[in-house]
Amino acid sequence: MSGEKRVIKKYPNRRLYDTATSSYITLADVKQLVLDSVDLQVLDAKTGEDITRGVLLQIIMEEEAGGMPMFSYDVLTQIIRVYGNTMQGLMGNYLEKNLQLFSEMQGRMQEQASTVMQGGAPVFNPNALWGDFIKQAPAMQTMMGAYLENSSQMLAQMQQQMQERAKTMFSGFVPPESPTHEPSDAPAAPAGDAPAAAEPAAPRTRRRKPAA
Repeated sequence: MSGEKRVIKKYPNRRLYDTATSSYITLADVKQLVLDSVDLQVLDAKTGEDITRGVLLQIIMEEEAGGMPMFSYDVLTQIIRVYGNTMQGLMGNYLEKNLQLFSEMQGRMQEQASTVMQGGAPVFNPNALWGDFIKQAPAMQTMMGAYLENSSQMLAQMQQQMQERAKTMFSGFVPPESPTHEPSDAPAAPAGDAPAAAEPAAPRTRRRKPAA
């Protein structure tokens, strides 16, 4: 991909305008640009807002509505559950890395098929081999869906295990009690609650002896 993105503007009437060719294009044309590995950016013609992700999601929705959806019910529900979770960022990176690995694997397979076709080996019929390779596209798509499903399931299981471990770690934790020392300047107890002090004994008087 080139460093400069191909800008496509979307107007309020939902028409897409390709600034590179100065012509209106369809959503199918945008899909073809993606297939051709063209780095593009879709902008709202009125506000200038970047709406590339929304357009790409629209393409995915149309593909999913077709005869061979890639995302199963389990994959979609697991992805929805991750939104708003602490694992959301990890989930995005996890799927992105897996997609990159899958794309590299697919590219190697295509290179190998192209090498066999260009070699012209007598044991192979290039036209038949290429036809067989094209027929494998639905199988590759099914494998891709299963690959994503397994990846999302693994991440969901890892998230559940982390939550269970956290519960186990903190279940037996009892916070220490704060010391209950009375402050030195505590006010004296009310007089009514204090025990009454003993009254002093009356002084004894000496009796004088009568005179003889």
